[in-house]
Parts: sequence; structure tokens; C-alpha cells
Amino acid sequence: MRREFLVLVEVAVGGFVDRTEELEALRRWWDRRGAGLAMVWGRRRVGKTAILQEFSQGRRLVFHTGAGRPVADELAVLSRATQPVTSSQLRDLAARPFQDWDDALEFHAELAADEPLLLVLDEFPELVKVSPQLPGVLRAFWDRARPHTQLRLLLCGSAVRHMQAMREERAPLYGRLDLGLLVHPFRPHEAALMLADLRPSEQALVYGLLGGMPLYLSWWDQQASVLQNLEQLIGRPGAPLLSEGQLVLATEVDPGELPGPVLRAIAAGRTRYNEIRDAVRAEPSRTLDRLQELRLVERLLPVGDDPGRSRRRRYRAADNFLAFWLGLVEPYQAEIDRGLGATILPVVVDSLDDHMGPAWEEMFREHLRRLASAGALGEQVVAVGRWWRDGSPELDAVVLQGRSQTPILAGEAKWARTVDGPTLLADLQRRASHLPVPVDDLRFALCAREEVARAPADVLTVTAASVFSSVLPAIPYRRP
Repeated sequence: MRREFLVLVEVAVGGFVDRTEELEALRRWWDRRGAGLAMVWGRRRVGKTAILQEFSQGRRLVFHTGAGRPVADELAVLSRATQPVTSSQLRDLAARPFQDWDDALEFHAELAADEPLLLVLDEFPELVKVSPQLPGVLRAFWDRARPHTQLRLLLCGSAVRHMQAMREERAPLYGRLDLGLLVHPFRPHEAALMLADLRPSEQALVYGLLGGMPLYLSWWDQQASVLQNLEQLIGRPGAPLLSEGQLVLATEVDPGELPGPVLRAIAAGRTRYNEIRDAVRAEPSRTLDRLQELRLVERLLPVGDDPGRSRRRRYRAADNFLAFWLGLVEPYQAEIDRGLGATILPVVVDSLDDHMGPAWEEMFREHLRRLASAGALGEQVVAVGRWWRDGSPELDAVVLQGRSQTPILAGEAKWARTVDGPTLLADLQRRASHLPVPVDDLRFALCAREEVARAPADVLTVTAASVFSSVLPAIPYRRP
């Protein structure tokens, strides 16, 4: 059974919300005897630095953030950060700063000879830009010094591909890391902790627009209307999220791999591989692979299909904010920059309900996964996802069980405040008749934002209140 965890993020006002799982992994790493080498990575804005700052409380710490400075300047800044934890008997770092990376690493190893010291090199890829030899220097140092120090060296970075490459077989640090921690954006029930003053249906809307990035969520004014928030976040020149999508693409993906054209094609409804290829007028396979690695794009397969064998190649923008930005913000960005935000925003607001459908369906599936991992949908649940076959209607969610991957539950989600349970159930049963099991052997789940009216007692009902609750039902769902 999977544990449910809270989430620690740095919030603009109000401190932190605990990311217990990540903190526990770091504490276990710290408590190991001897030296330790760890790596923490994740997309920008996801809250990595906040996690490290919370973890480092009460520990001997040297925290250095790479900024792409010349090597001598990076070493001088690191020297100043180290000075408070050293003593004048060892070295006056103000008068004699570190001369090279070997000097810096060996000095910190000496500082940790008798008691642990945490050395955090944040934005490590920025250090590698100005010191390409640094990973090799670090490998040689670590192999030499590890038996003789209690140094805990933690590398952190936002360039996801760069950080992942450091863990690959031919990379200098391969096999030397004691901990690799990938920090993910919030899931819906975790994001709710930052949106506590909103009703669940409002939380669902905000999550559908901004996704799970802590910083974006912290910018949402919970006392203001949707229109007022969009005015502040996207509706005027220089608004914080107006050009954020471009910054995401520039940070996460090599521009030479056509990330913008591919994502724009998907956002415009060209979701099949051939449609994307025709739209960008180039072979998009490599770009799609990279975007999937970064979880910006998801390849859509009927649940239970083998990705290695299936020829179905449909895609969707998997990041809620990026889908919102590409679909509803970027088309108007130039005119908003020219001052037309006040007249454009009502058009954006009028489009929100149409935009929210796919994001809401994925929130529904994520809730079913939470229930499944808590044991509330039965034993041996192996997959939760959408389902279709050529010529058959699509189902928003199907739950598969056991080695045989037998469908045991089918579900439907509507981005509507209220749905009529019997009507929606009859339609779901009709479409579920295409599954390879009798309808009588299935359970059913119906989902709406606020209410599933007149739902039969043996139907699982899901609303935003359940999706965004940190507490799962105490009694597992079973058919009577």
C-alpha cells in the first residue's frame, strides 16, 4: 500500500508545507555512516531549493548556488559561504579563497573529518558550464577522499536532462551516487494544501490552469476572482505568467529539437504522430521522446496496451500550465503586450470550461490511482488509464486487475458542476459494453465537479471535494 504524503514547498507568504517523502529520503541519506553523495533534480519552480533549505535546518551547512560566473568568481563566492563554518586556524578564506575545485573539495572534506558537513552545490549545471571538467574532478576527488571524510555532498539542478545524464553509465559519477531524488510537481490533493481558502471546485480550476508548480500556485490570490487573478498573472505586459511558457521551453528543451512547434501542434488538436509531423514539416520522434522524458508530453495509449508493440501514436500536453499557456495565452500574447489585456481576458475566461475537460479527466484518473494504491479498488490493480479501440467509443478511465489485466471498473468524468447519475451511468454502461468483459462484471465511477445527483448506491461518485482531499475514504469501495 502506498503511503499518502504531504508536500513541502516555499510559499510566497506563510512558510512551508511539508514534503515529507522527500525529506525522509534525505534524512535516511544523512543518517548513513561515512561520506555521502546525492543528487536532487527537477524542473524549475518545483521547489527543490525550498526542500533543501528545510532539510538543512540545524545541520552544519555550506550552500552555494551556481550562477554561471567565471570560475574564479564562483570559487570566491563559495569561499565566503564556507568561512562561517571554518576556523582561522585552518585558513582565512577571505584572504586566500579557493584556487580551483580540487582545493575547494579537499578543504570541505577536511572540515568534515570528525563530524558531518552538508555541502550543497545548487544549480550544478551552471557550474559545469563554466567548469566542464568539474564532474571528472569530482569523481577523482570522491574516489580518493570518501573513506576519510564525513562530507555529505549534494548536487542539485533544474536542467533535468543534464542532471539525468550524470547518472548514466558512461558519466563520471555513475555508480557513485547514494541517493537520486527527482522532485515532481504537486498532485491535486497536494496542491490543495496551497489553495486552502478556495472551494474544491475552485481548486480544480486553478490546478487545471496552473498545474502543480508551487510557485505558480503561490501567485494565485485566493481572495480575488478568476478574472482578477488572470489579469494579474497573464493580462498585462510583464505579467509573471505571460511569457512563462517560453521560459519553460527554453530551460527544459534544446531549441534545436523543435519543442515549440511540436507542442503548439498538439495544443491545436494535432495529436496523432502523422499530424504532428505534417504540422512541423520535420521528423518529430526525437522531440517527442524528450518531451515525454520531461513529462511535458504524454503518449496516449489504451490502458493495457504494450508501449513497445502498440502502433497507436497519439499525444497530449501533460503539463496543465503549458497546455493552458499554449492553448489560451500564447495566441493572444502579442496583443496583451500591446495593452489589450482588458478586452482579451473575458474571451479567455469564456474559453475555460472548454479547456478544462482533459485536465479534469486526468485529475479523475489520478484520484482512482490514489484509491487503488490505498487498496480501495480491490487487490492487484495493475493500471488505471483511458481506453479505446478503433471504431469503439473512448472511456475516460478503466481499472485493470491482475496478470490478465482484466477490466474491473469503468469511469466517466464531466467538467460540469452537476450531472444526473442515472443518465450518465446508462451512457457509460453502453460504451463499456465494448470492453472484453460483460458489463455485469464491472463496477462504475461517475465524476463531476460538485455533485453526481441520484447516483445508484453501487456507483463510486467522485467530485472535486474528493479529488482535492488529503484524506482518502476510510472504507474501501466495494460493490454490494
